Amino acid sequence: MKGTPTAALAAIALMALQGCATTGMTEAEKLATYRAAAGEPVSSFTYLGRISGWTPLDDEHIAVWTRPKEAWLLSFSGICQDIEFTPMIGLTSQGSRVYAGFDKVLVDSPNSMRLPCRIREIRPLDVTRIREAEKAAREEAQDASSGT
Repeated sequence: MKGTPTAALAAIALMALQGCATTGMTEAEKLATYRAAAGEPVSSFTYLGRISGWTPLDDEHIAVWTRPKEAWLLSFSGICQDIEFTPMIGLTSQGSRVYAGFDKVLVDSPNSMRLPCRIREIRPLDVTRIREAEKAAREEAQDASSGT
């Protein structure tokens, strides 16, 4: 039974990665979209031990969904090794909260280690705005590929 949560997290992570690949955006456009949809920095957010999705944006930023309509832009203190390629991540937390400057994203590396990436900044994301921008980018990419 222990493998079930890990398998579920891996499946969610894979779906998140597949979703990003189909947005029609470059990495830079995707990061710009998420930054534009981010609110002011906050010191922490509630974390009940479950991630409903995540999107690597580059080696210094990741979007993490804690609920289907609640997401956070996390910026790291430096480069987060393997974040763009890992099948799974985890979060450290203190008393059901994740704190900027203290907590970390744990990245499963190819050598079976969990590499910690310290969270420098947390910003709430406007999920509706992101979905609309990604939909528009997909439609634009589809129009370009069909020649219209």
